[in-house]
Amino acid sequence: MRRVRYSVAMSLDAFIAGPNNEYDWIIMDPTIDFSAIFSEFDTFLIGRRTFEVTRGMGQGGGMPGTRSYVFSRTLRAEDFPDVTIVSDDVANTVAALKAEDGKDIWLFGGGDLFRSLLEAGLVDTVEVAVMPVLLGQGIPLLPTMNAQTLLELTDTKTYPSGIVGLSYDVRRQTDKEEKP
Repeated sequence: MRRVRYSVAMSLDAFIAGPNNEYDWIIMDPTIDFSAIFSEFDTFLIGRRTFEVTRGMGQGGGMPGTRSYVFSRTLRAEDFPDVTIVSDDVANTVAALKAEDGKDIWLFGGGDLFRSLLEAGLVDTVEVAVMPVLLGQGIPLLPTMNAQTLLELTDTKTYPSGIVGLSYDVRRQTDKEEKP
């Protein structure tokens, strides 16, 4: 089964964007092989606000050779033919994508989308590139959740720019495990 991987840049004080959706604080470290990272995915899950920011940067929303799903109750599918707009049944849509053959699925943006998919048990890994900056305010990595989620550290990387990469598997509780 394919994995849903929330892979995101975050400030040290846990923001994924500035208060006005700015992202100019994200360091593009030349030692990170972005081509190799992108080659691990063939599907992108994007929240509406992140989609609007990326379109504002001149990107059409879709990435060559991939499928992009934008989760929004307000966007109209006919206005964005390069992506699939999902307005309801988010959990079932993502569960069906996970069951398909293919590469991993990148949960590309949106703290609210991350929270809803995490609460539905559909996120498999959380991969955070911690940027050496304190923003003080902005859009949080994770809006308030209803329950605790346990993570298991699987990898760490430190880059010359000061970025620290942290990778975690989401731990699934089994019937034999006690709830925390």
